[in-house]
Amino acid sequence: MLSSPRPIGLTRRRLLALAAASTAATAFASACSPVDGPSDGTTGSSTEAVTLWGWAKGTRETVAAFNAAQSDVRVEFKEIPSGNAGGYARITEALRASTGPDLFNVEYLQLPDYVTRGQVQELTGALPAGTQDRYLSQAMELTTFRRAVWALPLDVAPQLFYYRKDVFARAGVKPPRTWDEFRTAAQRIRQAEPNARIATFFPDDPATFAALAWQGGGHWFTGFGDTWSIDVDDPPTRRVAAYWERLIREDLVRVTPSFSAEWTASLQKGETVGYLGASWGGGVLGSTVPDDAGKWAAAPMPCWGDRSASGMLGGSTFAVAKDSRRAAAAVRFALWATTTAEGIQARIATGTSSMYPAAPNLVPVAREAFKSSFFQGQDLYGLSAQSAEAIQPGWQWGPATMRTHASLKSSFASIRPGSASIEPALETAERVSVDELRKEGFTVVG
Repeated sequence: MLSSPRPIGLTRRRLLALAAASTAATAFASACSPVDGPSDGTTGSSTEAVTLWGWAKGTRETVAAFNAAQSDVRVEFKEIPSGNAGGYARITEALRASTGPDLFNVEYLQLPDYVTRGQVQELTGALPAGTQDRYLSQAMELTTFRRAVWALPLDVAPQLFYYRKDVFARAGVKPPRTWDEFRTAAQRIRQAEPNARIATFFPDDPATFAALAWQGGGHWFTGFGDTWSIDVDDPPTRRVAAYWERLIREDLVRVTPSFSAEWTASLQKGETVGYLGASWGGGVLGSTVPDDAGKWAAAPMPCWGDRSASGMLGGSTFAVAKDSRRAAAAVRFALWATTTAEGIQARIATGTSSMYPAAPNLVPVAREAFKSSFFQGQDLYGLSAQSAEAIQPGWQWGPATMRTHASLKSSFASIRPGSASIEPALETAERVSVDELRKEGFTVVG
């Protein structure tokens, strides 16, 4: 398990940008009622409308269940593209124009940027007593900055490896326990079925590479207060980069944009027979290739030694926009969606989501609600629990994460099947990240 929350610090200049958000938090703190009380702090006789933007699977059904369960707050959900596909750009533009939603989904790695830009409200004083104890420490560590809570965790996303049982069996391959075994398995699968590949390198999705670096022991951002150290090309990350360069050069994995039509087609044709994903990936596969029910299974991530290890790939939260005048009602919904059995059940029962709840007491609810027929009853939640316990401690997302990922994405765009140069991209991303932090007034050491 990760250590107790260690907040990310903000510069004095950034703190000025946060003043308005913190003031707004103070204004609605006293009005934020418990989950089962009126949303407006009055009689609850009128309905308050809250707008929510997001893309997480099962959100529409969760909103419908909440609206049906009470009449004080009505959530109006707008589905937008995923963050990597333009969702964050749309949210950021709307927030800058003060036309954004009251509440929106944001992944852990993007949250620091919204906080440092002063685009979300602090929630600390608005939460009922004991709220933070209801979530995993991993989740609270990633939503707590300068000892203040800025978002409510929905899920954590420990890594899992999904694979085609039938193809692995035909190739005489078992799920690899180590990365050495993974390369051997990749070779044997290609030998047995020349068009098949064991996994995909996603050049458009630096978050996947970051999760692999996290799992391998990397630490890109280390800091507190105004002082930070950036080490995107640390030795563990270089090891991960060199490994994937070799896989790509030997044509043992595909190079395809994440969740693209090309990637989906390769799954449907049985040409991509493995997926290095996370706990939520089970629902993605089930909805992407429903005709392959019974052919897929999940396994722990391959590791670099004898000890199991995991990073986190994604994981999302609910954040309240800086200009929202309905923050108390927005928090009420977010609490219901993340800490009640009804909220989790509504999301998981859709069969499109296999997310692992950030509130550990709700894991049994998720397990019971998840329709596991696609995996022939395999206990994905038991496997995810083991992976969650193995999450490498101490990882931090820094204030320049978005810039770091943009640099990596730009460099990865030149990667082609049979040709890869990943390590230079790390050096470039580190230089860009350092420049960004210094421009924003941070001190960078090391």
